[in-house]
Amino acid sequence: MMLGEESDSADYWRKCGAEALSRGIKGVIIMGAHWDTLHDNLEISTNPTPGKSPVAYVNPEKYINYTLTPDIPTATRCINMLKSEGFNASGNDKFNWIHDVYLILIHMFPSISPPTTIISMNARYDPHYHLKIGSVLRPLRGENYLLIGTGGAVHNLYRNKWAPMLRFRDNFAMETPPEDWALEFRQAVEDVVTKTSGPRLRRAMTRLMKHPRFRDAHATDDHFMAAMFVAGLVGDWEDTGVKGALGAESWELTNMCNSQFMFGGWEGVKGVKGVKGVVA
Repeated sequence: MMLGEESDSADYWRKCGAEALSRGIKGVIIMGAHWDTLHDNLEISTNPTPGKSPVAYVNPEKYINYTLTPDIPTATRCINMLKSEGFNASGNDKFNWIHDVYLILIHMFPSISPPTTIISMNARYDPHYHLKIGSVLRPLRGENYLLIGTGGAVHNLYRNKWAPMLRFRDNFAMETPPEDWALEFRQAVEDVVTKTSGPRLRRAMTRLMKHPRFRDAHATDDHFMAAMFVAGLVGDWEDTGVKGALGAESWELTNMCNSQFMFGGWEGVKGVKGVKGVVA
């Protein structure tokens, strides 16, 4: 529900989107947390006229008329890049966009989405597999693409406090502080993002799935794969010293933490350190 409401995170997304447009980005390449494929498959959206999957508890007026701009040429290029590295990648010309993608784009780019390429997860949720996806697509950072992973630092629907949202539509109500397991894992994620870089970032991010609080924080693995994707994007030896920064954070349903991290900078756009990658 946070995606349909005003928040510090939404303000931050608008700031990031405005800066990206001012830098003349070619487009957005994004991996969400709600589209996965079976077996060893990996899919990239090639639907030229996608619809929008409905969003529970969000007024359709906030998204129904927003114009989506699929980037079919870049999707085809990503497919070819991934296939050349051994991925069983293919296009999906029937995929309709899901809220974890288009509602963030609406906040970032209110008028119209930039050319956008959407990459699925794989339902085996292998952290190293998703990290490699990012590493394969990493050169696109140097071509002025904005790369985004959207998931959640702490996302366990079974352990959230639902009553204020169900009774009053107040997803940000905080009648009690977040529980210790949520706070501990949230801090572990921030420590990895802001204190490691290069290959150390990749190793530390995958180790988080062995953290004693990981299963408390993630009942299922889907909302953590975007972090692996981004670690692959920004975890090469050349990225050593480029640490992530926490730009904004929103807690909802008491125990769900949505942390907005940014990697990289805009200086020297032609270099791989010149374009930002985001994990939400």
